[in-house]
Amino acid sequence: MQILKFKRWAAICLFLSGLAHAGELRVFVKDQHAKPVGDAVLLLTPVDPSKMPRLKPKDEVVDQIDKEFMPYVKPVVAGSKIFFPNKDNVRHHVYSFSPTKSFEIQLYSGKSAAPVVLDKPGIVVLGCNIHDWMLGYIYVADTPYFAKSKADGTALIEGLPEGDYQIRIWHPGMGMIAGETGKQVSINDESTGQLNWQINVKPVTRISRKNSSQGPGY
Repeated sequence: MQILKFKRWAAICLFLSGLAHAGELRVFVKDQHAKPVGDAVLLLTPVDPSKMPRLKPKDEVVDQIDKEFMPYVKPVVAGSKIFFPNKDNVRHHVYSFSPTKSFEIQLYSGKSAAPVVLDKPGIVVLGCNIHDWMLGYIYVADTPYFAKSKADGTALIEGLPEGDYQIRIWHPGMGMIAGETGKQVSINDESTGQLNWQINVKPVTRISRKNSSQGPGY
């Protein structure tokens, strides 16, 4: 019994120690007009490749609600399975012709169709063959350290081991390039770093949404 208690105590201490030795980076993103930028993806990559942990793919979800992709921008780690549940009362036909991942999910409604595995880093643009205005983006990351900025322009990347990192940023208004690379940042254990980043973003061209005059089921 004493041995079991000791092992349990040791496991708890190890877990808490792992939490205590993790830093974080808070980034404020603004555009060329000094306005906050939401939906920007921030990524940190260890400068020392040997410190890159093994990626842990997850099951992720991009909803279809009110004939829109939710969320508009979704960062995921490479290898993740993406489910596309349809919560509308009409059918959708999801597709992507992106070099990162080309796929097509035929007309369906209700629960999600079979998931799509995104095993290659890059940008995936989503569309719907039925509703032309529907547009969404998935950023497939090659690092586990990433976050997306909120509407107020803030993003928090947590759980960062001590060390030096290369930081990147991407936003739909930057086009289909992999993103802009910034300066290296150093992370110390149990600390929160602060970074302001101004980017140039262009308006994203979107097809105007059609109204209900198209008839029921559209």
